[in-house]
Amino acid sequence: MTPPFELLERIPQALHPLDRPPPGPGWNHAELADLLPAGLPLRQAAVLVALVERPGGPQVLLTRRTEALRHHAGQIAFPGGRIENSDADPVEAALREAHEEVGLAGALSTPQGYLDPFVTITGFHVFPVVASVRGAFRATPDPNEVAEAFEVPLQFLLDPGNVHALDVDFQGRQRRILEFRYGGHRIWGATAAMLVNFRQRLEQG
Repeated sequence: MTPPFELLERIPQALHPLDRPPPGPGWNHAELADLLPAGLPLRQAAVLVALVERPGGPQVLLTRRTEALRHHAGQIAFPGGRIENSDADPVEAALREAHEEVGLAGALSTPQGYLDPFVTITGFHVFPVVASVRGAFRATPDPNEVAEAFEVPLQFLLDPGNVHALDVDFQGRQRRILEFRYGGHRIWGATAAMLVNFRQRLEQG
């Protein structure tokens, strides 16, 4: 594995530029095409992959969604949500959602670029936006949406030895689910897949 400090230096070059949201149906679209709503457009969404500057190294900000939410209730996720008509682009949507969900002020964030777009089985086309966040940030979760906010070392998430693949039979075919286990949390599904995409883009950049 490439040393973490070398991967960090590659982040700006590994991402899609901020002024051009990456096109395409999502890198995993073919795997989920049979599960997506037939004939209906995917809903556009954005998430913030926030890299928080801490003394021990960058930390990735994650949330545990409340059980009352309609989509992905109780799951571990990045701050984010649907792109509204009032949002200028996915970056603005991701920053707005992060502010609403965990109190992340825009002045503390520096967006760097996009990961590859991702499709969820709930019918969302997601733009993951990577941003650096200054260490002054302290999460203040909105209890209506976020049950808990926590951080995971980026170095842990970039280690391929910490991601596990599970093959399951679902809706007539075998599918692979990725997951991390950290501090009693199960980070799986779309969030884990986007983190693996992050590592792969860094390794290839």
